[in-house]
Amino acid sequence: MAVLVAAAIASGCAQPGGSGTGAGPWAGGASGPSGVRGPEGGPEAAGSPPSRQPLKAPPPVTDPDSQAKKLQSAREARAARVAAARRWRLDAVPLTPPPPPARKAEITTRDGFEVGGHEELGLPPVFTTVPTKQRVVFLTIDDGAEKDPTFLRMMSDLQVPYTAFLSDYLIRENYGYFRRMQRSGVVLNNHTLHHPYLPALSYRRQQHEICGMQEVIEERYGRRPLLFRPPYGNYDRDSLRAAKSCGIEYVPLWNEEVFVDHWEYREPDRRIRPGDIVLSHFRGREDWKGTMPDMIRRFLNKVTAEGYAVARLEDYL
Repeated sequence: MAVLVAAAIASGCAQPGGSGTGAGPWAGGASGPSGVRGPEGGPEAAGSPPSRQPLKAPPPVTDPDSQAKKLQSAREARAARVAAARRWRLDAVPLTPPPPPARKAEITTRDGFEVGGHEELGLPPVFTTVPTKQRVVFLTIDDGAEKDPTFLRMMSDLQVPYTAFLSDYLIRENYGYFRRMQRSGVVLNNHTLHHPYLPALSYRRQQHEICGMQEVIEERYGRRPLLFRPPYGNYDRDSLRAAKSCGIEYVPLWNEEVFVDHWEYREPDRRIRPGDIVLSHFRGREDWKGTMPDMIRRFLNKVTAEGYAVARLEDYL
């Protein structure tokens, strides 16, 4: 009997197709309640589960074809930008903006641009520059009077980002033009219904102008803006209270303004700084000595020559 029992035990501990060591699928140690080996090869306590050795990832495989395709794609993108710059008669190829910072800077109201109780009431910050060390500027274009299809083609071709601030009385004759703009990645923001001088209006009338434009943009373009720019850059406490009441979070003004034939500056040293917001308008030959593409050419030639890329304002807020 003793011999039969011993034989049965030996048979039960043996693994199919292997020796009686009981090597399991995890790695090299003996299995069973009394013969488990730990990570260092020593026996573990009886009754403990088998130790699983950490899986080692295989070394990354470099696909030469994939690398070649990426390089080819980068070359093609560069060639397309060079061709676009030549086609639109720019002095140089616009610089590509760096990735926006993963951690956004805190946006605060510029000194001297506050209203009474600004912080206590949690009113939207009013600013002219975004805090950043990156050599980027932000192009913003106001109102919507000119609807030049050549401008849309130029901006799409050059892949230059910009932000639009729209007034309903100027865009209602052609909402579709700005829908095409939106499809190219431009964010459409609030510039009131009728472009009034806001401080001359009561709180309720200001609220109608600002919140009414929120509703127009939501109805026509599917989303309520978070950015509002007061007409002429003029506002008072009621303007910011009204803006906050209908969902506005930021009130960006500008530090420079570009026209078709010249620049204007807020700062006395007449210099562009990292993070500056640049203003322009939807205007054509009826108002300017040129077209919107002429204005963009002047804008891009200057910022590129000074080592600045054009970035998307909303990516920094």
